[in-house]
Amino acid sequence: MTAGFLATIPSPPQGVWYVGPIAVRAYAVCIIVGIVVAVWWGNRRFTARGGRPGRVTDIAVFAVPFGIIGGRLYHVITDHQLYFGDGRNPWNAFAVWNGGLGIWGAIALGAVGAWIGCRYYKVPLSAFADAVAPGIVVAQAVGRLGNWFNQELFGSASDLPWALEVYLRTPDGVAGQIPAGSTCEFPTEYVKASPEVLCGTFQPTFLYELLWNLAVAAVVVWADQRFRLGGGRAFALYVAGYTLGRTWIELLRIDPANEFLGLRINVFTSVIVFLGAVLFLVLRRHVPREDPALVWGGRDGVRPDGDRPDDHQAGPTAVAGAATPVETAAETAAETAGNRTPEEDQDPHRG
Repeated sequence: MTAGFLATIPSPPQGVWYVGPIAVRAYAVCIIVGIVVAVWWGNRRFTARGGRPGRVTDIAVFAVPFGIIGGRLYHVITDHQLYFGDGRNPWNAFAVWNGGLGIWGAIALGAVGAWIGCRYYKVPLSAFADAVAPGIVVAQAVGRLGNWFNQELFGSASDLPWALEVYLRTPDGVAGQIPAGSTCEFPTEYVKASPEVLCGTFQPTFLYELLWNLAVAAVVVWADQRFRLGGGRAFALYVAGYTLGRTWIELLRIDPANEFLGLRINVFTSVIVFLGAVLFLVLRRHVPREDPALVWGGRDGVRPDGDRPDDHQAGPTAVAGAATPVETAAETAAETAGNRTPEEDQDPHRG
């Protein structure tokens, strides 16, 4: 590395490590960590809103596989030239570990899986979506670290202090000739060439999106606490915030992508989804947060007997020991009878 690049962001030397015959890929690890964070945080938020502890994990069993399939389908459909045609291996369409998950397909098909899970556990889909919204966008931020290890999703050449160093990578680590017009994007099993061949420094769009996603998560949490968002509005706010940032970040990227009217397809998708999310927020601006009794999500569709809205954060143990409405009424009647005087008991017109 020369002195001129000391202030830049370094590129990881490789994106995969081998433990015996098992390949541990940074991209896959980042995706898994992101999912764990989203489910963990979603569980905490769902419980705080009156939901049953662990229910988000149950629904995630449906949503996550659907989301991964949907994300891959969107990527393969919109970038089909990478997998089909002369000299292409169509089986690579299944190689998710090499990168390539479209967030649009992941959210769309993941929502179908979440809907199935919510139907099964009798949980309002809107309540589930609002609970997991900030966790999802944080998961997206973690996933962008996988793009850093894959040395992909960078922008045009730049000499900014935070520009990303991009190196040539070869299968055996031996430097080769850089193909004409190459952007130095190679599969993740390749390692940095030795001696190092620096392709240049580029806009770190993966980092821009990572930071933007964390900011969106903070805004969603703040707005949810300030305005008690319900009816899917917290999720819609996440969608609007994410797509707003994705629009300008997408315009900076130089990786190959299909275009329409001179713009990347993802730009059009971002704008359309953003407008839809804003319209949703406007139309449902007065929708209150769901009743905790409906959020619980027991298999019978109701919360345990005797649970009161004020008790929903105490958890199932406290709920199990709560007095039922009948018991409360009986105790009130007994207390009233105990406070009556003999004269009041004898006078049928009093009390």
